[in-house]
Amino acid sequence: MDIMTLILAIAVIFVITVLLNSARVVPHRTVYIVERLGKYYSSLEAGFHILIPFIDKVAYKHTLKEQVMDVPPQVCITKDNISVEVDGILYVQVVDPVKASYGITNYQFASSQLAQTTMRSEIGKIELDRTFEEREKINMEIVAAVDKAAEPWGIKITRHEIKNITPPDSIKGAMEKQMRAEREKRALIAESEGEKQAKINRAEGDKQQNIALSEGEKQKRLNEADGRAGEIERVAFATAKGLREIAAAINEKGGSDAVNLRIAESYLAEFGKLAKTNNTLIIPADLGDTAGMVAAVSKVFTATKQRAAEELAAPAALPGVRPAGQQYPPLDRPPQRQ
Repeated sequence: MDIMTLILAIAVIFVITVLLNSARVVPHRTVYIVERLGKYYSSLEAGFHILIPFIDKVAYKHTLKEQVMDVPPQVCITKDNISVEVDGILYVQVVDPVKASYGITNYQFASSQLAQTTMRSEIGKIELDRTFEEREKINMEIVAAVDKAAEPWGIKITRHEIKNITPPDSIKGAMEKQMRAEREKRALIAESEGEKQAKINRAEGDKQQNIALSEGEKQKRLNEADGRAGEIERVAFATAKGLREIAAAINEKGGSDAVNLRIAESYLAEFGKLAKTNNTLIIPADLGDTAGMVAAVSKVFTATKQRAAEELAAPAALPGVRPAGQQYPPLDRPPQRQ
């Protein structure tokens, strides 16, 4: 009885072990490669599968999801013989699990090595300064080269990204100096352009100010000249009017007597002033003959009386007097003396 129980227990354990080794549950987006007696038999996709114990075996497991692989850092020589350390990231995806299993031993290591060699080749084609500018082009070249080589392996290279480009410390120092000098150059150029524009603006402002001042001075002088001309004209008209009034009064009855009286009064007033001043004068011998002096002046006055009458009839003939209503010409230039 004990022996039968032991055999039964062993049989149960054996069955359970066989079932565990033959049953397979494949996760989503995963493929198992099954070999039967050492030869490829089938590819198991997601789901539950039963294998023949001791005959079928899961030889490879592949994920169909995109995989990220680091490309180890390596030293590359640029076209201008500068050593730089470059590393990157490679994105791959298994599209044919059978080729990935039997086309190459380790597709991840092979892809990484191929990316490194392609990177060295591409970096050697360009100068150091352009390596930072042409990252996109380098990435495209690496993807194209690795993807073409990985096609027999059932691998699709989706993209490649350069993580770091590290030049030597001496080159870093030289690049920093160059960048600093370039920034200082741009700053000096900008400052000189600003000073140039400021000087131009100040000169233009001074020019406009001088023009405005000259225009103001011109207008001021024209206004003053116009005012002086008006003043002279008014004085001339007033003088002419006074002369006409005097001439009219002289022609009236008793006008000559009034003129003689006025001349005598003025003569006596001026003669009286001679005694109050210390002036040295040459005077006629008959200075005390007031009546004779008045008579002489009256003769002169009578001689000019007729001329005054003519001026009264034709006031425009008076020198320096314009007829009433006549306007002066524009004051574009200073008035000329007659």
